Amino acid sequence: MIHKPVNRAELRQLAKDARPELVNLQRRLFLKQSVGLGALTLLTGCSVETPAAVEGILAQMSHFNNWVQGALFNPNRLAQTFSEADITKPFPFNAYYAQSQAPVVNRVGYKLELAGLISDKTPWTLEQLAALPQQSQITRHCCVEGWSAIGKWGGVPLRTFLQRVGADMRAKYVHFKCADDYYCSLDMASALHPQTIIALTYADQELPVQYGFPMKIRVPTKLGFKNPKHIMSVMVTNDYPGGYWEDQGYNWFSGM
Repeated sequence: MIHKPVNRAELRQLAKDARPELVNLQRRLFLKQSVGLGALTLLTGCSVETPAAVEGILAQMSHFNNWVQGALFNPNRLAQTFSEADITKPFPFNAYYAQSQAPVVNRVGYKLELAGLISDKTPWTLEQLAALPQQSQITRHCCVEGWSAIGKWGGVPLRTFLQRVGADMRAKYVHFKCADDYYCSLDMASALHPQTIIALTYADQELPVQYGFPMKIRVPTKLGFKNPKHIMSVMVTNDYPGGYWEDQGYNWFSGM
């Protein structure tokens, strides 16, 4: 396959022109169902005669999609906010298991573990986190399955926390492990966005189990599966950490 050099400015313009379509390219399954093999061949110039070749092309498209979304991301552009009257009641439970199976984390003895490129890795209690400056937001949660809901979340700006513990802000990723087998990662720019918070409350009350106790990472600039719940540890790293759904083929950046 012959690769033609691409002018970077032209590529960025192409990415901007294609932005309305990016929302529709969020996961591999969608691509598999929506893009025929002939179209993939035309798009990539590669043979798609084997399943491995198809997977390779889909991976290339997903990586390109990640790059485009990252290049277009504006760290100062805020997600839409709403009024109390707009809140969805009840706010839906969302997970890959039934609500009765949501992990119950014991408040007594709980500490948030820290790892990676962080100067002070001393674990944090919920009381310590609650003592940091808090912010509240009423924002929309958008699920990759097509539904959305508006909720009120309160907590610590993730930027504030990362600064407090001496995280390397030049690192590429912030990775979260949860009390179940879920895990998730954000690009650093999204982690530092002013609306990205460590949510400790919902509707001005302590975060209930179904919404992620002891804490949820609320990222209104991302699709719902990029908002992990029941957080047990935070790691800052330059090594790509993947994610529960991303490692199964979902688009990693998944911005809105």
